[in-house]
Amino acid sequence: MRRADTSIAMAALLGLALAGCGPDSTRCGVERGDGAQTVTIPSGSSFAAAADSLARTGVVKHARFFRLYAKLRGRERALKAGVYLFDCDLAEWPEVLRRLETGPIEREITIPEGFALAEIVPLLARTLGARPDSVRAAVRDTALLHALNVPTPTLEGYLFPDTYRFTVLSSPRDAVRQMVRQFESKWDPSWNAQLQKLAMTRHDIITLASIIEKEARLAEERPVISAVYHNRLRDQMPLQADPTVQYARGEHTERVLYKDLEISSPYNTYRNKGLPPGPIASPGRASVEAALFPADVPYKFFVAHPDGHHEFRRTFKEHTDAIRQVRSRTQPRRK
Repeated sequence: MRRADTSIAMAALLGLALAGCGPDSTRCGVERGDGAQTVTIPSGSSFAAAADSLARTGVVKHARFFRLYAKLRGRERALKAGVYLFDCDLAEWPEVLRRLETGPIEREITIPEGFALAEIVPLLARTLGARPDSVRAAVRDTALLHALNVPTPTLEGYLFPDTYRFTVLSSPRDAVRQMVRQFESKWDPSWNAQLQKLAMTRHDIITLASIIEKEARLAEERPVISAVYHNRLRDQMPLQADPTVQYARGEHTERVLYKDLEISSPYNTYRNKGLPPGPIASPGRASVEAALFPADVPYKFFVAHPDGHHEFRRTFKEHTDAIRQVRSRTQPRRK
């Protein structure tokens, strides 16, 4: 900022101070002494958006001049997303800036449905300010794996997709345990009877649900996609699920190539019959319900249209006909 502009800005701030609105006269609510006030600053917020949030909750009186004050102090970029607690008796502008630089009392993170550990681990590490290695160690918690009766070496699929708030003192192990508790709370005990009916374990269902989560684009298709896989499992056909091949590759691609189908991995459901060893992502509740309660349909094949919806067929001949119908628009996913 030029010297003249700085002088003008300082004069403006002095005017605010004389009017009872400056850095040493910040209020929470209308008057001081109203108690503590929490302010949530979402991830990705600009300083301007944060200042607006502070003004709406009464932590600062004028968002625009608070932004100017921060800019003059060279601290308008000092901002961490999360939930802040401001003591109204101490919420002077310098103190507000210090809190924004120190960080929130709670940090918010959203795990989308269908995220795999490869995506969750770095996201969780950034949110907690932890090393990725410590998060990777937390998702290999042997006590949790044993408690959940999970036969795989990680908690892939068991970190329930949801929005979480962690305190600044939360460790990766604390966060992972909270996410696993959320998974447990979302599992309906009445579903255990359906497991017996299907002759499947909960791990089987979460594994299947993770594949459905990655395949389905339309909510109404989840039970039908589930039926295709159940029918294939019943008839001892390979699942031929492209997302499992992508998981085996360790990266997502728009198309699975023929050469990818030869990858040597227990997660390659083109080469191996039955379910893969474990989930390939974290499924949401809707996909878990679809895995438990498939539609009563005879389909064993499906192919995707460019808009994401699928054509379902009973026989391989019908399936190849369906592929030809959509091939002119895009390379379909084979099933």
